[in-house]
Amino acid sequence: MNITILPKREALSFSGETITGLDLMPSQGKNAKKIIAMKVNGQLRDLSDSLYNNDEVEFLGIDTSDGVHIARHSCAHLFGHAIKQLYPDAQMAIGPVIENGFYYDIKLDKRLNEDDLKEIESRMKLLARTNYQVIKEWKTKQQAKSFFQDRKENYKVKLLDDMPDSVEKVALYHHQEYTDMCIGPHVPKISMVGAFKLTKLSGAYWRGNSQNEMLQRIYGTSWANEKELKKYINFLEEAEKRDHRTIAKRMNLFHLQEEAPGMVFWHPNGMIIYNSIIDYMRSKNINAGYEEIKTPEVLDKSLWLKSGHWDKFRDNMFFTSFEDRQYAVKPMNCPGCIQIYNNYLYSYRNLPLRFSEFGRVHRLEPSGTLHGLMRVRAFTQDDAHIFCTTAQLKQEVLDCINLIIQVYNDFGFSDILIKVSTRPDNRIGSDEVWDLSENSLKNALNSAGYDWEEMPGEGAFYGPKIEFSLRDCIGRIWQCGTVQVDFNMPERLGAQYIESNGQKETPVIIHRAILGSLERFIGILIEHFAGSMPLWLSPVQFNLMNITSKTEDYMLGVANKLKELGARIKIDNRNEKINYKIREATLAKHSYILIFGEREKENQEVSIRIPNGDNQTISVANLLDKAKKEIQKPIFYLV
Repeated sequence: MNITILPKREALSFSGETITGLDLMPSQGKNAKKIIAMKVNGQLRDLSDSLYNNDEVEFLGIDTSDGVHIARHSCAHLFGHAIKQLYPDAQMAIGPVIENGFYYDIKLDKRLNEDDLKEIESRMKLLARTNYQVIKEWKTKQQAKSFFQDRKENYKVKLLDDMPDSVEKVALYHHQEYTDMCIGPHVPKISMVGAFKLTKLSGAYWRGNSQNEMLQRIYGTSWANEKELKKYINFLEEAEKRDHRTIAKRMNLFHLQEEAPGMVFWHPNGMIIYNSIIDYMRSKNINAGYEEIKTPEVLDKSLWLKSGHWDKFRDNMFFTSFEDRQYAVKPMNCPGCIQIYNNYLYSYRNLPLRFSEFGRVHRLEPSGTLHGLMRVRAFTQDDAHIFCTTAQLKQEVLDCINLIIQVYNDFGFSDILIKVSTRPDNRIGSDEVWDLSENSLKNALNSAGYDWEEMPGEGAFYGPKIEFSLRDCIGRIWQCGTVQVDFNMPERLGAQYIESNGQKETPVIIHRAILGSLERFIGILIEHFAGSMPLWLSPVQFNLMNITSKTEDYMLGVANKLKELGARIKIDNRNEKINYKIREATLAKHSYILIFGEREKENQEVSIRIPNGDNQTISVANLLDKAKKEIQKPIFYLV
């Protein structure tokens, strides 16, 4: 039999009908020690898997993207091995790979804590040093079910019961006395899992369903080596410093509480940021030709049936009933917007028609997924819907794209990732309509010269979409804006216009959101700027503080002039030490701290501490001139 080794296409010949990847290790010399798995004809495989005549094989080390992904799978199994040694009664549920690591859901009567994580991690490292072999074994589903029933692993049994009938065999991976079930592949020896660390604990419902029992979820991160692990841990520490929930508490922006899970209580300081962003977006919309609307938050069930949301989205909707009618709290704004369009029969001369809405929506997110402003149940979308003809579609999409990029740049984001999500399996509408919709998005991006990536099958059920993601200052990626082309919903909800020939036609709808969830975008901004918001968004733009009572009148005079310009100020004339007052203002992320001493009074100056910690002394006239130009603009630095 003949085997081709990629990428050099080295040809190897062997006697017999089959061999395994392990049999090829001698041919790889010193590199064999680094190989953890292989690709066979483009498919990931264990080294213990069989090879056949004319197979093409590419060996993988942990230093490859596929390799570190495989090692993370194995690290999850290593976690299972360790926890079963420490807690034999633990029941293992699922342990998938996620970005930068893995998690494992378990059922255990003992509530684990941070000290327990350290003990489990130590046991994992001890097991990894033994360098035991990971043995793969194929079993029929019934054999595997009996195996896990004997071990009282009820969740593994449930997983097997849920598998389709077409699955006849499953792979079991033996880690000494511990056995797990997985599609694989895995490392051949446990010492090859690389560097790892357990990071946090949380709760999670079995199968993500709040009707099921709550499990404990343990997260871990896993990397090719200690250097990469350390780099990631440093990243986590920086991210923790920027946690918007902690910073928001210092800035007195908002809070959440159990009586309204996933719904934000905005404080006055938070409302300044919230309203400033809405005012900014409203001005952008007006300049781009949008007309603002407002639609009801509660709509009859019949409308959601017509739109298609009932079948596709009802598990994530809130409901209420009265007077023998069933209503849904809207999870999105589009059906309501179409009702406004349908209230008047437009001509082709009226199109394109652009409606914007700061629409309040509610979505029934599982309680275990709620996370500050980043994942809530009630939020505001900076939504817009454009009704246009097919001929106008490309230009309208292009205008949306350019507006989105401009807005992101104004907020200080320049690294923007663009993806086109195409038709999912579960969708409405014909293939011809989907072809037209997808091509309109791709052609608009191409004509403007934007780089983009295709995401097959990730579109909404009613149409394809462009997704815009922002990379923040520490490298995290946040998906925010979308542009979606929709031929289906306007037809389902009876939207029409009069064409030049006098016939009624169905318009195309472009669904457009730039910030997405306003709550989430504010959370992103807080973490991106570590609370030191741009001046135009800052709740307290100037904190004025005097060193002695002798300069209070001078300080109040400057304060009045700043207020006349529309600046948001705070006056701190308390009888406290100046360093104490500065520290308080710094922790609260007040943008500029203005200090008034006798020397400043004498010279008609002010000592100004800017966000990066530097101190400068400038004249009052210069301060007022700069403030007048910049406090209302999306500009990020004063001096």
